[in-house]
Amino acid sequence: MSAKLAIVVPCYNEEEVFPTTVARLLALLDGLQARGAVTPDSFLLFVDDGSRDRTWALIEEHTARDRRVHGLKLSRNCGHQNALLAGLALADADALVSIDADLQDDPEVITAMVAKFHEGCEVVYGVRNSRASDSAFKRVTARGYYRTMQLFGVEIVYDHADFRLLSKRVVAHLQEYAEVNMFLRAVIPLLGFRSDIVYYERAPRFAGISKYPLRKMLAFAMTGVTSFSVAPLRFITLLGFLTFMFSFVMVFWVLYGKLMHGNVIPGWASSVIPIYFLGGAQLLSIGVLGEYVAKIYLESKRRPRYIVEKQV
Repeated sequence: MSAKLAIVVPCYNEEEVFPTTVARLLALLDGLQARGAVTPDSFLLFVDDGSRDRTWALIEEHTARDRRVHGLKLSRNCGHQNALLAGLALADADALVSIDADLQDDPEVITAMVAKFHEGCEVVYGVRNSRASDSAFKRVTARGYYRTMQLFGVEIVYDHADFRLLSKRVVAHLQEYAEVNMFLRAVIPLLGFRSDIVYYERAPRFAGISKYPLRKMLAFAMTGVTSFSVAPLRFITLLGFLTFMFSFVMVFWVLYGKLMHGNVIPGWASSVIPIYFLGGAQLLSIGVLGEYVAKIYLESKRRPRYIVEKQV
């Protein structure tokens, strides 16, 4: 049985890769349609995330040439996750696949994803076979990132980015998550539903430059941790408690030295002990307050994630 498929592609300054990306994805749709896996009205949706080059102009050109190409222009650069959310929210299809415009994630794997969907899976994750193509620095930082997320209790699929298939029902439930700082890699596993994994080899970028330098990667990692874990705040609480207890030990140590040996430096105890005591008490208090502030912070923001300027 055929399903209507939408391939959602966030774009930010992808002028160099766009023509090749469109051609490869349209060829993929042709193949899926020929096999009867998808319906003739399946389509591509390119989301322009405030690009500064000719990305949007190219999108408009291709929408005029082929009815299967659609475009969505955001009013400004809202970030990869928000661009992806905008595309998922506005693409009306039975199954929706998200993939980056550079096609480093193998688009041919979408065929296997669609097959899994027909078998009853509502979430299909694209997971890398290996990181052999990465630099040593990239491999170390990536592994450290996933292990850190798991250490903080964040449920995340190892070596999975944002290459996945979601059913229409899953996307509908995804819209119920109202937090502004969305981190899809951790939200999707929270949704549940029947899921599976397909593996692929990640290809080198064939044109253009990466839109995720180290600075953005670190910010993205921080968003993931602070959006789904209060472990850092609890660490502060623990640190404050340990410091607080250490100050008590210092009090007994100073009293013991004074009473038993009389060798305490004059003025030292009265200066150092209050510093340790107050510092520990303040950290403990900040940690406890932080537990409540974290809950309020996660629920209080209601700014729009994105604003759609134009749709074609």
